[in-house]
Amino acid sequence: MRFKLKTLLVKPTPQRVIAGLVFIPLLAYSFSPFRGSELSFPMRLVFWVGVMALAVAVTWASRNFVRGRLCSAGLPVRDCAFSVLIFALFTPALWGFAWLLFTCDGQQTPGPWSIAPYGLLFAAGLMLVVGPDQTEEQEQQKPRLARRLPETFEGEIYRLTVRNHSVDVVTSDGTFAIRMRFTDAIADMEPVAGCCTHRSHWVAESAIAGVEKTDGKIFLRLRNNDRVPVSRKYKPGLEQAGLL
Repeated sequence: MRFKLKTLLVKPTPQRVIAGLVFIPLLAYSFSPFRGSELSFPMRLVFWVGVMALAVAVTWASRNFVRGRLCSAGLPVRDCAFSVLIFALFTPALWGFAWLLFTCDGQQTPGPWSIAPYGLLFAAGLMLVVGPDQTEEQEQQKPRLARRLPETFEGEIYRLTVRNHSVDVVTSDGTFAIRMRFTDAIADMEPVAGCCTHRSHWVAESAIAGVEKTDGKIFLRLRNNDRVPVSRKYKPGLEQAGLL
């Protein structure tokens, strides 16, 4: 199983970007890294930015290791190993970063016992936020058709379209052509909910963003801005399903 750093990050909407730009400076203004430390505001800002960067890097490395080496172990074992590994990596990494920062500022570096609570707090807090590993559940929800796509595919399938003797699988990661019958491709999309809009088109319900009409013809607009035609034959079924 592969794990990408993007799974740790939320979609960078303008609201989240603004919140991040406000939160870290406010954190640096309000809290010194350690008791008795007298870092200036710029140095405190560097510290908290570094802590956030270390947190992301350590989480990625820990999750990647656990999923790669302990994929056959039970969920409690993986979660426990994940927590221990985070503490073991984050604590010395944070101490090294603090040593560098405090040395550059001409101050005495906090001892390891001052750093350890940060590691415990981060490991415990991350487990509360992230929760159990959802990889297996996500794998079970993937359609069988995804097995025919490249091994690196981790996106979402939007629609299927017949082209000559092949089926174009349009996904969030691009379009892939597979040689198989259209009816078999639709059957292999289970358990993803979807419907035929035309004898040559099938769309996933979750990919539908809206409905458009042009010159009396009806189209479904998908999240990737594709327009899929709706034929008269399939229109009643789509209306009954509440998609039109």
